[in-house]
This record gives sequence, structure tokens and C-alpha cells, in this order.
Amino acid sequence: MDVAWEEFGWERLAAGVGRRRLPGWDATVGLVVGDGAALLFDAGSTLREGAAVRAQVQGLLGGRRVTHIALSHPHFDHVLGAAAFAGAQVFGAVGLDEVLVRERDALRAEAVREGVAADEAGEAADVLVHPHHLVCGEWTLDLGGRQVLLVNTGPGHTGHDLALLVPGTVNGASDGVVFCGDLVEESGEPQAGPDAVPSRWPAALDRLLELGGEGAAYVPGHGAVVDASFVRAQRDELARRFAVS
Repeated sequence: MDVAWEEFGWERLAAGVGRRRLPGWDATVGLVVGDGAALLFDAGSTLREGAAVRAQVQGLLGGRRVTHIALSHPHFDHVLGAAAFAGAQVFGAVGLDEVLVRERDALRAEAVREGVAADEAGEAADVLVHPHHLVCGEWTLDLGGRQVLLVNTGPGHTGHDLALLVPGTVNGASDGVVFCGDLVEESGEPQAGPDAVPSRWPAALDRLLELGGEGAAYVPGHGAVVDASFVRAQRDELARRFAVS
């Protein structure tokens, strides 16, 4: 099934695959549509933002709902909207559940520091969704006529980074689409906060390049879609920045 992505403010990446850049922090949410299911990659920064994405998806899909959510990492602008998607099965990297329990108050505080209204941040933190399924290595999901691969890339931007490979053809290339989360950023330098693991970050980007190959479209957590050469250059810059071979 393909849909009129642009009519709803989304960018079409391939048949049944698209993404939207959300206002505020320019965070990306991705959508992969199969015959029987729809997977959302990340969920926005507040319940209100999540609800807006949910309404857009239902409009795109003629009333169908998001059935699966993959959370790329435990930062507020990617996870706090997940509770807006009742009934969806949520996936995350191993250990993400523990982080979201332990860091709930810190997520709320970070959202407020970054400009989210205190009441909205508190509401989202109070109903914070924890993953139902934890990905240790790789997890193949059948969305009905289409299989996608969730990959625990190992630590990098955080200790719990998850990527998504959508195999298929993109503009004549055979390698598909890779949703990278904040392992890759285009609209600014990659951000290494206190939960980053800089020594492992270049290896995580090597894993993304193995997944997608030279012909894939790589979707960063923030910014425009990039190619393999951009990811490789960012990998090399991170290695120099953190003195990693």
C-alpha cells in the first residue's frame, strides 16, 4: 500500500516508507506500512505531539492505526509521545526499560529545560511507555507483505541505540532505508551527552553502513536524509573527536 505522504506533511522515502520532521527540535519520526501493520520509528516529545502524529498516520492510512513502535534511544524528544499510541507494541534496545524507569524524572526535567511546558512534560512522564520487547541483537518484524529489521547497534549516542532497516529499492538502489536515530545527525553536530559512549560510537556507525550499504537512504534523528558517504564522514569525524581508531 502506498499513500499520499505529502498531503499530510510527510516525506515519502520509498513505497510504504516515509518520515516527518517534527517542529521544535527537528526530530524525525518514521513510518513503515505493511499490509497488516504499521511501524512508527520514534514518537515525539509530548503527548500532544504524539497525538498529532497519530492523527496524521490515521489520515494517511485511511483510519488504520500504528501497531508497532520502535524507540531509537531514551531521550525525551523521541520517547515522551509514545503513550499517545494505545495498543501499539513497543520495541527498544536491551536495557531501555530500566533506563526509562530510572531516568523518568530526569527526562521530565530535560524536557522542561529544553522548552516543553512543565505540565506537558509531567503528564508525558507520568504515563511514560516502557518497551514490551527488548532487542539484543536483531529482530525481524513481519508487517504483512514486508519484513523490517530492528538492530541493536551497540552503544554510541546513548547506551541503548536502536536502528531500523527497511530493505527494498530506493531510486533504483537495492539497499533500502536505514532509520538511524541520533547515531547520525545532519542539522547539527552529533550530540554527546553524559549518557553517550564515545569509544563505541564509530563502531555503531560501521554497523549502520553494513546494514544499508552504499545505496541506502540514511535517515538521521535530526535533519535531512543523507547517504553512505555522509555517514562515513561523520563516523571518521567522531573517531577523530574522541580519539577512537
